[in-house]
Amino acid sequence: MTKKVAVVTLGCPKNQVDSEIMSGLLAQDYIFIENPEEADIIVVNTCTFIQSAKEESIETIFEMSRLKKSGSCQTLIATGCLAQQYGKDLMQDIPELDGVLGTGNIDEITKLVQASQGTRTMLIKGGTPKFLHDELMPRKRSTPNYLAYVKVAEGCDNYCTYCVIPYVRGHFRSRPEESVIREVQEMAAQGVKEIMVMAQDTTRYGHDLYGELRLPQLIQQLARIEGIEWIRLMYCYPERFTDELIETMRQEPKVCRYIDLPLQHADNKILKEMNRRGTIEEAETLIEKLRDAMPDITVRTTMITGFPGESEQEFQTMVDFIERVQFDRLGVFTYSQEENTPAGQREDQISPDVREQRREQIMQIQQKISLERQQRWVGRVVTVMLEQKQPDGQWMGRTEGDAPEIDGQVYITGTQTSLQVGDMIKVCILEADNYDLIGEVVS
Repeated sequence: MTKKVAVVTLGCPKNQVDSEIMSGLLAQDYIFIENPEEADIIVVNTCTFIQSAKEESIETIFEMSRLKKSGSCQTLIATGCLAQQYGKDLMQDIPELDGVLGTGNIDEITKLVQASQGTRTMLIKGGTPKFLHDELMPRKRSTPNYLAYVKVAEGCDNYCTYCVIPYVRGHFRSRPEESVIREVQEMAAQGVKEIMVMAQDTTRYGHDLYGELRLPQLIQQLARIEGIEWIRLMYCYPERFTDELIETMRQEPKVCRYIDLPLQHADNKILKEMNRRGTIEEAETLIEKLRDAMPDITVRTTMITGFPGESEQEFQTMVDFIERVQFDRLGVFTYSQEENTPAGQREDQISPDVREQRREQIMQIQQKISLERQQRWVGRVVTVMLEQKQPDGQWMGRTEGDAPEIDGQVYITGTQTSLQVGDMIKVCILEADNYDLIGEVVS
């Protein structure tokens, strides 16, 4: 009898793409199911970005290991960034674990699963991972049929002093344009309307392959694909955000008026110690250019509080910047001390209490900013992608200013009988709070 396999995914959307590829590969030899409680084989795709992600990954492995007694599980596999970084430790400390697969061996998932059913097996290539998927690999998407993540590159060359990603994902390597285009063409043929274009450093796309930044050219070609309605750019580092890219976004109606710019701090001294390129003045100029070119653009960023040595004055510089720039969306994380990183080895660590207190302070400031920024939509008609029908018959969806599972929702009043999930409709916005909008269908 063919065994059943389930894949549990943790971490970022980039990790989700890896899970979808592994699921596609496994589905060729096994029956793929969603519920791990019913699976004979469970694969946990882990994250190791910050301490809380590590803890969640380990807890999930232990949780799944219990299904060896209470469920159908016979084989338990750990993959992803935690497995790449701590594979030997995981095998040593968790005897229920049958196999470990590194980030450079994703295409060997079936080989590992088969080997692990006879003896405990570890597949982690020495050196930095070099795996790069292509459009020919089978992929079992876990997103709704109208939405897909498109990973255009793998790895990272930035070596931010707080981050382990270059060590667990390898050097930055772009996929060929033709591979990305063919993948998106296939997605469009399957009914995908919105694609999330991403990499660890999306604006660097193409530099390693073509000797120049090629994201604008790639976007122009993706926009020509019939059926694709929204192209959303994620993880765009500011120092490689060119005027050409701004102009491409402005001219191309399919590109969402939305940008994710991970700045991480707003004090130049701290940015330098983080090994972030560019200055905060250059980042602010970029945001002004984006808003001049596209007045309706939604600008999202992330900030880190409590980086080693962060003084009250340096923190206040970040606060002043946030109040001045007025981001539409802002995620704030407390600094996570990661071993084997330059920042993690510094002796001037900020206490966890201070890190959290500073995070809370910024979040309170941002709530007021978000509410004010949201109000500009009241009374306007926007396009909404429908995502879920509520029990009372009303609908919930997203504007182009809201990334899935990250940003807000639009709640649509009045029951609509002819609508379906994935439809794009016009909605007049009636109310707005810090995160969400309320509107009615424009007939």
